[in-house]
Amino acid sequence: MGRPLKRARRTTRVTVDLPDFFAFPSLSASGSGCGGGGPFRVAIRGFLSSHARLTTAYAPPVLPCLMTWQILFRVCDFVTDAPRDSLPATVVALYVVEEDVTRSSRSVYCDQCRVVGWSGHPVCRKRYHFILRSCDNGMNASTCSGCTNPLLISESRNCKCCYNTDDEQWEYSQLEDNTHLLHGVVHSNGYGHLLTVNGREGGSNVLSGSDIMNFWDKLCTALSVRKVTVMDVSKKYGMEYRLLHAITRGHSWYGNWGYEFGSGSYALTQDSYKRAVDNLSSIPLSALLFQGRESRTRLQNIISFYQSLSCSELLTLKDLFSFLQRLITESHKTPMPKTSKMSESSTNVLCAWTINDVESVQHAIIKVLMAAAGGSNWVTRRALKGVMCKTASLELLDYCLKHLRGKLAANGKVVEARCNPNSSDIEFRLQPLHSFNYESSLDSSCPSEEHIKGDLKFLFDSLFHPETMMTYRAHATRELVIDSTTKLLDCKQFVKDYKPYAHNPFAIRIWCHFEFSDPAKDDPVPPPELICLPLNATIGDLKTEATKAFEDVYAMFKRFQVEKLLDYGSVEDNITLKLLIGTTGSVRVQGRCPSKHGLNRFRMERGTENWTVDCTCGTKDDDGERMLACDTCGVWQHTRCAGIDNADMIPTKFICRRCANTLNEKSASIPNNAKEARRYSQLDPTCRGAIGSNGPRITTALTVR
Repeated sequence: MGRPLKRARRTTRVTVDLPDFFAFPSLSASGSGCGGGGPFRVAIRGFLSSHARLTTAYAPPVLPCLMTWQILFRVCDFVTDAPRDSLPATVVALYVVEEDVTRSSRSVYCDQCRVVGWSGHPVCRKRYHFILRSCDNGMNASTCSGCTNPLLISESRNCKCCYNTDDEQWEYSQLEDNTHLLHGVVHSNGYGHLLTVNGREGGSNVLSGSDIMNFWDKLCTALSVRKVTVMDVSKKYGMEYRLLHAITRGHSWYGNWGYEFGSGSYALTQDSYKRAVDNLSSIPLSALLFQGRESRTRLQNIISFYQSLSCSELLTLKDLFSFLQRLITESHKTPMPKTSKMSESSTNVLCAWTINDVESVQHAIIKVLMAAAGGSNWVTRRALKGVMCKTASLELLDYCLKHLRGKLAANGKVVEARCNPNSSDIEFRLQPLHSFNYESSLDSSCPSEEHIKGDLKFLFDSLFHPETMMTYRAHATRELVIDSTTKLLDCKQFVKDYKPYAHNPFAIRIWCHFEFSDPAKDDPVPPPELICLPLNATIGDLKTEATKAFEDVYAMFKRFQVEKLLDYGSVEDNITLKLLIGTTGSVRVQGRCPSKHGLNRFRMERGTENWTVDCTCGTKDDDGERMLACDTCGVWQHTRCAGIDNADMIPTKFICRRCANTLNEKSASIPNNAKEARRYSQLDPTCRGAIGSNGPRITTALTVR
C-alpha cells in the first residue's frame, strides 16, 4: 500500500512544476523581438526556444521535413481549497509541428487559403501546426508500437530504441487527423486556420471546447498571429450548431472569441447574413400557436409547455431556443434548473397580486385535484388552467401552478408534480405526506436534460429543416424561413483579425508592401510584412531586413533582393530611416526575384493551373462548394446554381447557360439544316447538360484535371 502512494506523490511533485494550461501563455510568453509584439515569423522562434523542446524521435537527421516540438501542461480540477500541489492533475501536451513546405511530401498548396480569399498569397516556406492530441490524457497513456512498453507522453509513437521508419508517414497522417482536441495551422506570414476543436463531446476527458478555444486564442495573441479563419461545420445535439447559435446569440459559437463573418458561399455578404439572423430570431411564437378549431399539435404543446416553465415571456423563436439552451446548461450545475423564483422573473406583466390572491387560487386548484378520484389521478397543467380560467388571470394561474408542488391539502396529503414526456406537460396529484420527498428540488417537475435535448431537436427539425419543416400558416413565412436558413447554413467561413501590433516607442515598425521591378500579369501579391528596426536604423538597414523577411517567409522569393523605396525619389542608403518615415508607417518597396520563374509552383496558394469561376450567383472565386466546369468554355460554376441538387449525380457532359444560349442563336442562323437546328434547340435549358463520353470534371478544390 505504501509504494503506490509514493509514486502518486512523486507524480504530483513533477506536474506541479509544469505550466498551468489555463494560465498559459501570458502576454510576455511570446518571446518575440523588437521589445515584444514582433511579427509571427520572429515570435514563433522565440516562443519555441523559451517554452518547448524538440522531441528526439523527430530530429532533423531522421525527418528533415517535419520537426516536432513539445510543451507539457498541468490541468487541475480546482474544486476545493486544498493546496495546489495536493490536487489531482492531468498532463496534456501541445505539439508544435514545423513543416518545411518546400520539402514536404504533402501538397504545397493550402486548401483553406484557397476558399477564404487568400488564394493570391504566395506559398509560405513554413507551416506551424499546433496540436493537442485526443490520446494524450495523462502520463503513460499509450504504448510503443514496436515493443509495447509504456510510453511517456513526450514519446509520440515509439520509444528511443524502437524507432520505426514508418513514423514519417505516421506523422504526416497526424496532420490529417480530425480527432485531435485542437489542430490549428499558421503560415510563416502569420495567416492561419483553425482546423479542429473537439471538447468533451468530441472525446476530451478534461478539457471543454471553451477551455481549448481560450487556450488557442491566448496562444495566437502571444505569437502575434495576424488572421485566423475557421470553417464552422460543428454539430451539437444532432443539429447544425452555427444555425442554432446564430438564432440565439446572433453569431456563430466562434463569435464568442471574436470570429466574425469572413466569406459566404454563393456570393453571400455580411449584410445578407445579418438579415437572415434577424429574420429567424424575430419570428413570433404567436403565429405558431394559432390553431383555430383544429386540435393542438405536438409542436404547439411543446412551445406552450416551455412558456409555462419560463418566468420571462417567450415571444420569439430566439426567446424559446435561448431558454431551452439555458435549461440544458443549468442542468449540468444542479439536478434540476431553478426557474420558478419571482426574483428571476423579467416579465413585463405588472404583478398586482397579494399573498392572499395566490393562496386563494392554490386552494381552489387543490380542491380540483381532490375531486379527481380523491386526488390520486394525475391532472395536467393544461386541464387545471382550463377549469380555473374564469377564476383568475392566466398570469396568476401560471405563477400559482409553478409553486404548487409541496402545498398541503386539507385531507393531510401533499401536492406532487411531474413532467410527462409523452404529453410535454406538467401533471399534478395528491399523495400521502409520508411518501413525499421534501429533499427533492421544488423544480423537480421540470424535464430532464435528455428530454429537453429531444424537444430542442424536434423544434429545430420542425421549424428549420427543409425536409421535416412544418407547414407554416402563411406561405410567405415558410419561404422566408427556408431562404434565411439556407443562407445561414451557406455561411461557414469566419475569420478573426488579431491586429497584434501595438505601438512600441523603442523601435521603428514599418509595413513593407512589395512590388516586382519586372512585373508580370500573373505575379502574386503578398500581404505586407512588418519590419522591426532600432531607432538609429538607416534606409539600407530597411532594405536588408525587408529582403530577409520576404525571403524567409515565401518559398518563391529565393535570392530575392529589395532594390529601392518607392514614393521617396532617389534616397541614399545611409539616410536615417526615422527622419524620413518616422517610427511607424508603411512604405512600398521594389525588388527583383531572379528565381521566381524556376519556382513557379510556389507562385500562389491557388496553384499553377489557370481556371475561371463565374457563377450566376455572383461568385468569382473558389468558395469550397461543389462546382463543375462547362465543357465548352471551361468556366466553373456551382452545381446547385446550375440546377443540380447535391444528391444528384454530376452529368458526364455539361454545357452552361451562356454557351447553350450561344448555340441556340447559332441554330437559328442555320435554317437549311433542320437536323442540326433540332440538335441545338434540344439542349437542356436548366444547364444539366447532355450525356457524353467524357467524365465529370468536378472538384471542391477546383483542381483542373
